[in-house]
Parts: sequence; structure tokens; C-alpha cells
Amino acid sequence: MIEETALTIRRRYELEFVIPKEMIEPISRFASIYCSPDKYSSNADNGFYCINNLHFDTPDYLFLMQRLDKCNRRLHLRIRSYPNSKKYRCFLEVKEKTGDIVNKYRAPLYDENWRRMFEDLDYSSCEEKDFDPNSSKTHFLKTAYFYNATPKMLSQYWRKAYVSNVNEYARVTFDTDLRYQPAGGYCIIQDENKVVSLDDETLFAQNATSYWNSSATPCRYPYG
Repeated sequence: MIEETALTIRRRYELEFVIPKEMIEPISRFASIYCSPDKYSSNADNGFYCINNLHFDTPDYLFLMQRLDKCNRRLHLRIRSYPNSKKYRCFLEVKEKTGDIVNKYRAPLYDENWRRMFEDLDYSSCEEKDFDPNSSKTHFLKTAYFYNATPKMLSQYWRKAYVSNVNEYARVTFDTDLRYQPAGGYCIIQDENKVVSLDDETLFAQNATSYWNSSATPCRYPYG
């Protein structure tokens, strides 16, 4: 993934599948013919690396409703981090989805006090480029402010990812060991007393219900 500062769109076609864990290695062997591990998998002992996502939504959960209602056009805002990476950084991400086509904007956050951008209206980031009105970072902030979107859920999973050697841009990713909890403000670190594991059996059981927000809205894992 290119870590853009300017407002750059990474357009891609997405397909998602649920598979048993036993299929990960056979599919990985096939994918390795055309792909190589991404930089995070390359640095992980077993190829899997940890991802934390802080998911944003509106006061009335517009983004969640768009997903549950399978709307053709959907919006997803999140802050992503890689807690086991040697360079612990966060990324602002906006995903605008139309059907199976996703436009993704991504901007790194180097400011250690990045939370203040949301909590203190008078705070100015230490990086001059943050003020670029055409940056992906500005696009995220404008979208969050326009929709009054704030953190609603914190998720964590382990990913193994491959990038294509034969295309300009293509990825194959495997996500496992999903956990989640209600968001605690702009904190992007799990509280082990609140986090809930969500395996495939609970995710797809007919009567399974998970509660993740203060209004006890029932839903399965809501954000992709």
C-alpha cells in the first residue's frame, strides 16, 4: 500500500470469503507463485501481524446501517495501527465503496499527539504538511467533521498479506483471531477486560448476537 500524503485514490475491486483456517496454507502456497509477502508479513515470525482498527461512525450509526442494508454506496472511516511494527504509526483511512469497487484514501500520522486533532479544536499539528488542503489526511478530517463521526468500535485481528508481483496493484490477505470492544474515546489500544473474541462460529451462527455500543444495538461484526 502506498502511504500517500497528497489526496491520492487507491481504487480496487474487493472480494471477501470466509474459509477454514486449514485452507490458509494451501491458498498461500498458490498465491506465492504470483505474490510476495507484504512488508509487515515479511517482518513477522509466522507471517501474521497484528492490526488495530478504530472505527468511526455517526451518532445514528449511518455507516453501520449502510453496511447492514447492503447499500450500493457505503462509507467507512477508521484509524489503523500496527502495534507490533518496529515503527509504531497510525494511519487515517477513508474507504468509499460503490458495489464491489473501493476508493481508499490513506495518510500516515507521525504526530504523537494526533488525538488532540479531534479533541482540541485549537490544536495545530507539528507537521506543516498536515495543513495541505488537498491531502488524504485533510480528506479524512473533513469527512469526520462533516458527518460528526467519532470512534464507536475498536477491533483487532492478525493478518497475513501478499502483494502481487505481476500486477501494478493486487493483494491477497488472510485475517484471523478477530477481537473487538466498544471504543474508549480515541484510544487505539485494547482493554483486556472489555475485549471480546469473535470467531467464525459465533459470527455466522443463526442466533448469534453481539453488543458493542452503549445503546446495545444488536449486530454481528459490523465494519469490514
